[in-house]
Amino acid sequence: MKKIVTKVKLKGRDEFEAKLSRAGYDFGAIYWQHDRVYVPRGYQKGRNLPRFILRTEMKAVDKPAKYYLIFKRHIEDSGVEIENRTEIKEYTEAVEMVMQMGFELLGEVSRKRQETKLKSGEKLYLDNVERISGYFLKVETELSGADVVEKRRIENYKVFEKFEENNFVQGMYAEMLGK
Repeated sequence: MKKIVTKVKLKGRDEFEAKLSRAGYDFGAIYWQHDRVYVPRGYQKGRNLPRFILRTEMKAVDKPAKYYLIFKRHIEDSGVEIENRTEIKEYTEAVEMVMQMGFELLGEVSRKRQETKLKSGEKLYLDNVERISGYFLKVETELSGADVVEKRRIENYKVFEKFEENNFVQGMYAEMLGK
C-alpha cells in the first residue's frame, strides 16, 4: 500500500473530539498496539531506508493478540510511505529473521489508538503514546496509481485546517522516544 501520512500533536483531546463529533464523526473503541521498530545497521534519517516493524495488537481483552510484520519505507522528500503488512504466527522467529537480515532495534513504541474514516476517504488515528505526553492525530490517505502526491497531501492538510490543528510533527514515534 502506498500512502501519505501527516501527523499533528493535538492542542487538547477533548476539544478535538468535540469538533469531530460536531462534524458527524466519532472514534471507534480504544485498542492497544506495541511496535518494535527495526532499521538497517548504520541507519541515518533522511536516506529513505526501509524498516521492519513487529507489531502486537490487541483490539479486545477477550480475544488473543494479533502479530504483524510490517515492511515500511518512507520517502522523505515526498512524504510518501510504502507499506506491506503480513500477519505472523511465530513472533520470536520473525524477530530472529529480521535480526539475521542485518536490522537492529531502533526502539519500542506502545500506544493506545482509536480510529475513524472520513467520507472523503482519509483515515484518522488518535494516538496516546506511552512516555510522550499528549495526544497525536495522524491522517492517512491511500494513494492509487493515478493520484498526484501533492494534491493528496494538500487534502490531508485541509483535514487539519477543518479542526484547527497545526502543530505538525515529523518522524516516527520511535525517533521521538530515542533509544
